[in-house]
Amino acid sequence: MEYQAYLFDLNGTIIDDMQFHARAWYDILTNDLKADITFEETVLQMYGKNQELLERVFGKGYFTQEQMNKLSMEKEQRYQAEYKAHMKLIDGLGDYLEKAKSKGIKMAIGSAAIPFNIDFILDNLHIREYFPVIVSANDVALSKPHPETFLKGAELLGVSPSACVVFEDAPKGVEAAQSANMKSVVLTTLHEPADFNTYSNILTFTDNYQNLNLF
Repeated sequence: MEYQAYLFDLNGTIIDDMQFHARAWYDILTNDLKADITFEETVLQMYGKNQELLERVFGKGYFTQEQMNKLSMEKEQRYQAEYKAHMKLIDGLGDYLEKAKSKGIKMAIGSAAIPFNIDFILDNLHIREYFPVIVSANDVALSKPHPETFLKGAELLGVSPSACVVFEDAPKGVEAAQSANMKSVVLTTLHEPADFNTYSNILTFTDNYQNLNLF
């Protein structure tokens, strides 16, 4: 079928930066907060909102909301400081976005990132023009794997969920797409294809956009 809209997760899908996020989280969790957690376990907890990650690791009620907000911003500042010099689009994405735009395909960002991080990427890479709709962590009550992020994106674009393709890099994101009745393209920037065996909505796996063609 011809898809009418593309919904892009941000980190690991537009840019290959998840290792930078993981290192920033691991540094805070183990050095600042003295959590007994491995780097691999940290990676597995990296889905949804920052607050939710902290609650999964330490339990609800361990931190006040003010403490979680402060830790979240500290993590993002460390991530941005380390990643900025390495920032670039995943190979082929610039041309892919331009081709999609020329064909009238609507596009949105659907991310569990906070606006502070979304703006950091879109403005430094000058790609905001492609994404008139942005759904961030601040725009939903329930983050991935709940489908709210992608359903809201489709609604704001004015497109039926079944006519949307979600570009994701994480199993929980693909689960959210499946629950929203959307197909998914998986970027293998952090996870292997075997990590997605339980999902039936995947069109293809790829590590870049150079040879991808859904048009």
